[in-house]
Amino acid sequence: MTTTLPKATAERYHTLSIAEVLAVERVERDDGLSSVEVAARRAAFGPNRFAEARREPRWRAFARQYADPMQIVLLCAGLGSLYPLKQLGTGLLLLALTLFNAVLGLRQEGKAAAAVAALQQMMVVKARVRRDGRLTEVPAEDLVPGDVVLVEAGDLVPADGRLVRAARLEVDESALTGESVPVVKDAATVPGADAALGDRVDMVYMHTNVTRGTGEVVVTATGMATEVGEISGLLQTDQGAETPLTRQLARLTDQILVVAGAALLLSVVVNLARGNTFHVVFTAAVAFAVSAIPTGLPAVVTTMLSLGTQSLARANAIVKRLRSTETLGSTSAINSDKTGTLTLNEMTAVELTLPGRHYTVSGSGYSTDGDIRHTGGEPDVPLEPYLLPLALASDAVVGDGALVGDPTEGALVVLAAKGHLDIAATRQRYPRLAEVPFDAAYKLMATFHRVTDDAGRDVVRAYVKGAPDQLLARAAAVDVPDRPGQAPAVIDVDLRDRYLAENARLAGQGLRVMATARKDFDAAGFDPRGDLLGMLGDLTLLALVGIVDPPRPQAKTAIATAKAAGIQVRMITGDHAVTAAAIARQLGIDGRAITGAEFAAMSDEQLAGEIDGIGVIARVTPEHKVRLVEVLRAKGHIVAMTGDGVNDAPALKRADIGIAMGITGTEVSKEASAMILTDDDFATIVKAVAIGRGLYDNLRKYVLFQMGALIGFIVTFLGASVLNIASGVPLLPLQTLWVNFTTQVFQAVGIGSGKAAPDLMTRRPRRADEALLSTRTLLGLSVIGLVMGATTLAVLWWTARADGLTVARTMGLTTFSILNLVLSFTVRSDLRSVFSLDTFDDRRFLTTTGLSVLAIIMATEAGVLQRILGTVGLDLRQWLICVVAAVPLLAVAEARKAVLRHRVAREAMR
Repeated sequence: MTTTLPKATAERYHTLSIAEVLAVERVERDDGLSSVEVAARRAAFGPNRFAEARREPRWRAFARQYADPMQIVLLCAGLGSLYPLKQLGTGLLLLALTLFNAVLGLRQEGKAAAAVAALQQMMVVKARVRRDGRLTEVPAEDLVPGDVVLVEAGDLVPADGRLVRAARLEVDESALTGESVPVVKDAATVPGADAALGDRVDMVYMHTNVTRGTGEVVVTATGMATEVGEISGLLQTDQGAETPLTRQLARLTDQILVVAGAALLLSVVVNLARGNTFHVVFTAAVAFAVSAIPTGLPAVVTTMLSLGTQSLARANAIVKRLRSTETLGSTSAINSDKTGTLTLNEMTAVELTLPGRHYTVSGSGYSTDGDIRHTGGEPDVPLEPYLLPLALASDAVVGDGALVGDPTEGALVVLAAKGHLDIAATRQRYPRLAEVPFDAAYKLMATFHRVTDDAGRDVVRAYVKGAPDQLLARAAAVDVPDRPGQAPAVIDVDLRDRYLAENARLAGQGLRVMATARKDFDAAGFDPRGDLLGMLGDLTLLALVGIVDPPRPQAKTAIATAKAAGIQVRMITGDHAVTAAAIARQLGIDGRAITGAEFAAMSDEQLAGEIDGIGVIARVTPEHKVRLVEVLRAKGHIVAMTGDGVNDAPALKRADIGIAMGITGTEVSKEASAMILTDDDFATIVKAVAIGRGLYDNLRKYVLFQMGALIGFIVTFLGASVLNIASGVPLLPLQTLWVNFTTQVFQAVGIGSGKAAPDLMTRRPRRADEALLSTRTLLGLSVIGLVMGATTLAVLWWTARADGLTVARTMGLTTFSILNLVLSFTVRSDLRSVFSLDTFDDRRFLTTTGLSVLAIIMATEAGVLQRILGTVGLDLRQWLICVVAAVPLLAVAEARKAVLRHRVAREAMR
């Protein structure tokens, strides 16, 4: 436990007064805790760090890999080959295969522990704390509830706490809440126990950054009891989700095991009934089991997914979990964080409004490239008087697209630079004489400078920036550009209404609105040590500036492409709903905007019914994001969650695929995710979706190939048992493995790396429960498998009578391998003929085909392989028989394609 209050009370710290918080934590503000009390609390509450996830022993993780049905069958076959068959080579090879599959499985595990480790690294900070009446610096890990901690600009907040003093304090909470601008903090009590995390301005939270001012904090929670600590706990308790491919392959494996098991049992019964010896029956059973189980399936799928990860890496997407490579292809819902993902996370001034004048501002971010543009036909107005407050009443420094300071001030400084002000030279010419620092109580900042007014007199001019309503309340006049040389217009009801209407118009677009004003003082009588705030009355209003965190340039196009592909896109943000809704409209995100509180108030049934009409969820918490993922998955969606902050990590982990930002993302989000975008560009997700869809399409072709060959194997072994061909053992176990790991693997890799269909991104997303193979497809594959098996049995039967069992098995192996080659060519397209020129346009497939041909020849002609596989060399006549035996399969496949082409053409004419 790491808090002094029950959970229900701890959540209401923001509602307590400063005196109540000090009393609850039993601490004196000026003295802090005593060393004795610190030691006692550390013993009771533990260190200020995150608990590590309990790790599964490596031996248990390794043993768990053998719970897979295919592993069990291979293990039994391997042990049976060692004893009683005493076939050392076959047994060791099968056991080695199970070890290979187990190692592949182990490499994909352990993400929760890695994510917590990344969180732990964030804790290596120092804290300035009052103890025993003295100010001292201690490791953040040593903090306990009740410590009085001092923070200032540049500090990382070391623990959750209640403010007891705040001077111009602003904290960047974007990594925790998603809020795009620093939050102005105030020690005044926040009413409302259910206030959203981002609205608790009297609280500060671990791992957020102080961007301005100073403050004193009474620590209220440490370690796992902090907001970030709870996220760590969510990561530990979540075990991750199966991918669609995992579920599909599991279903396919079960189907294969049922069919193969029944055929194997029938084969054993037939061989025993015929009176074959135990040795022959068991050898046939092992060979049958090896042939009927897709032993190459894990290796081939891993190879294909690895090729997919390489393609994604070239598209700036790094996939950490191989099987998640395919998941993007079936994604039907993307929940995207706004700040830094859909937007640039760089505040930008986009509108400048003067009385009677509207200016638009080009460019984005902290680059000074851009212009201030006015409507044609209006007389030019010198903008320098309206830009000076932006440069002088700000502390931010901008250079080469980088910002040092407050993001909102950065946007104002960049706007002044776009108006051709040299910021550094201007500040040097008009040095600051005095300053009223920004404070949440009065929501403005003012600086005082010696200037010459329009009449040529030396004056001290106050430049003021702040909230429009606050400046209006202190103003007496408005500077009107259309009245050069005249006194400012006195504010009347009409001017006030116009000013408020313009402020409302900008705010309605989701813009953050800043106002500027000025006031002149007699230079001789100005006292920089006087009541400067009290002197800021009767201001002259100058301008309104609309500021926004702009969308990424490619995001709108990417969202349109996603919508065309049938993918729902939602914006999830810590910002206010009005701001988020405005950005969503610009990006083309459909659906209404709701707040996190409204989202939480909905029942699961209500949310399931309304979620399709919701496009924006604002002011969210980590729990809201996780619930959203679960609601969408319950509706059958394959969910992708993008994000870059600590607050995104649990949902990234829970989603079918979590996508973190590589540049702006925290280490926690990167560790919890399945994929990282190295360019932080939402458009990269669309590229990844296309790659994922192409990969699944190729995987499906591979499964068609694997299943066709598998049925051929089953027909061959079952037919040999029933018809007593080759003593019921058409192929030896090692011969079966040779086909699996040469011809089938080579052709599978060639199929898996084929070119994607051009219409992939206009198809609807696949359903999560969609079978890899439809009933009609399985019937077609059954026919193909029957032809393969019958052809192989015919060659075996004819050759065994003429040339003996060894030659028969050699020709059976060669015939079945060539049939696999033909099958791989036919499954590359459901409609295109094998004899089309397009069949030969894939260089990688032709390369793997060459390797397969070489393996077929080597199996019969290489002496060492003859001894291992039990084969013999073939003469030209025997080779011709094996090749011609593939003609029936080719004829059946071409006939099937012709029927499908006719069906498609007929449907197109309707």
